Amino acid sequence: MHDITLVVNGVPREVRVPARRLLSDCLRHDLGLTGTHVGCEHGVCGACTVLLDGEPIRSCLTFAVTVSGREITTVEGLGADGPSPVQRAFAECHGLQCGFCTPGFLCTTTAFLRDNPAPTDEEVLEGISGNLCRCTGYQNIIKSVHRAAELLAEESS
Repeated sequence: MHDITLVVNGVPREVRVPARRLLSDCLRHDLGLTGTHVGCEHGVCGACTVLLDGEPIRSCLTFAVTVSGREITTVEGLGADGPSPVQRAFAECHGLQCGFCTPGFLCTTTAFLRDNPAPTDEEVLEGISGNLCRCTGYQNIIKSVHRAAELLAEESS
C-alpha cells in the first residue's frame, strides 16, 4: 500500500492505495468522486478523461501512485462555483443524451478551448476525436463546443 496525496479540484486529498490502483478507481471508489465514468477500461472511449495539471488524460490508464502531488481536475471541479461555460453550453445545446460520455467530453473540451479559443469545425472534430458517444451523433456536441467558445469569449471580455 502507498500513501499518496492528490490535489483534486484544488483540495489536497490523502489516500492509501495499492500500487496498481487506477486513477479512475481511486477517484471513484477511494475519494467518492463518481463523476469520472469508466467505459471501455482500455483508454479508447474517453469517458474517464480528467485533467492532470490542466492536460486531458485517460484516468483508466493511469496509476494513482504516478500522479501523487499533482493537480487533478474532475468534472466535479469544472463547475465548483456553478456550471462552467463549457457545462452551460452542453446543457444549452443538448450536447448529451444519456450523459455517460459527458464528463470526458467536458474535461476534453475545457482543455481544448483553453488552447484553441476560436476553433473551426475541423479543429473541433479533431479536438473531440478521442471521445466516443453512442447516443448523440456528435452534431449537438460540436454545437456545444462552439457555444462554449462563445461563452468563454464573452466571459473574458
